[in-house]
Amino acid sequence: MVDLSILGLTMPASNAAALEWIPAEGILRLYGNWTTSALGGARASLTVLSAEAEQFTIDATNLSGLDTAGALLLCRAIQGLRQTGKRVRVTGLDERREGLLALVEDRIGEESPDTAQSHPRRESGLLLLLGRTAWGWGAHAYAMLSFAGMTFAVLLSCLQRPARLRWRNILAAIQDDGARAVPVLGMLSFLLGVVIAYQAGVQLRLYGGNLYVVDLIAITVLRELGPLMTAIVVAGRSGSAYTAQIGTMQVTEEVDALRSIGVAPMELLVVPKVLGLIVALPLLVMFSNIAAVLGGMVMAATMLDVGFGTFVGRIPEAVSISSLLTGLGKAPVFAVVIVTVGCHQGFQVRGGAESVGRNTTTSVVQAIVLVIVADAAFSVAYSALGI
Repeated sequence: MVDLSILGLTMPASNAAALEWIPAEGILRLYGNWTTSALGGARASLTVLSAEAEQFTIDATNLSGLDTAGALLLCRAIQGLRQTGKRVRVTGLDERREGLLALVEDRIGEESPDTAQSHPRRESGLLLLLGRTAWGWGAHAYAMLSFAGMTFAVLLSCLQRPARLRWRNILAAIQDDGARAVPVLGMLSFLLGVVIAYQAGVQLRLYGGNLYVVDLIAITVLRELGPLMTAIVVAGRSGSAYTAQIGTMQVTEEVDALRSIGVAPMELLVVPKVLGLIVALPLLVMFSNIAAVLGGMVMAATMLDVGFGTFVGRIPEAVSISSLLTGLGKAPVFAVVIVTVGCHQGFQVRGGAESVGRNTTTSVVQAIVLVIVADAAFSVAYSALGI
């Protein structure tokens, strides 16, 4: 056995990390705790020994402890030896410590010079940015489409067996997303009608067409702005709530707990929201239409001398029942879009509160964008069908 004092090494007098080098056998023995608090000068000792032989056998039989810091130090030394052409093998590790060493070696192997040379870093550019952005959007669209398909399949299964529907949750969704949204929606819709009547009245008054403000308000609100405004308000109010609720359950592992006790999260968390909002949103659209027309009526009476009776009597002449139905027909589609986006983003939450906030913001933005896209698609379809 070599005198370790020549290399500045000593046998472990305590539980600190230590080394013993036996050149005749090509064995490097490890002693003590190779943990964060006990590594001491082991790094310097490994550096000294790295030039003493062409082949190493690291004997870890006498190790009393090994954590990530010790495994990292050992892996760095092994990696350095192998890069200089030396052969290294490790013996004496139990299954748990061997797994830890392999895990650390795998992680630092991703950052090794060989890996960097085999996978050179690419220069960033506009084309690369566009490609990555398109790929990300495509992957996200595919994930959302898959979630929508899964939601439809579960919903269809529940409708075939109504006993599986959670009626209490559906009624709660109608109350939370419908009845409790009435005050803010009524205020915004009333002001929307006021703004439309004022902006239109300024121009119509110049040509003496005061009465036509009724046509403008009724058609604009019933066909387009009423359903669109309602969907945007609900997307900001309820869609964010869906994401925050499910995202928080993801963080606290409540969703996994539901699965473990045999409760399908889709049936409990998504289907009641879909059915509840499909019922509530058309009712909210009707309320929004009434509030917006009422706001326009008040402004027309104040600014254009169009009385309430004249305004109400003109509405049946200005719009038909089909205009009302085309607006209401959009509501169920908007409801499905809002619930799908909100719940999908909730299930995508990973990590902690920061992820919940980020996904909630993403949910609101995506829901509003998709609602506007769906509204544009309806406009094109109605125009093609002559409605």
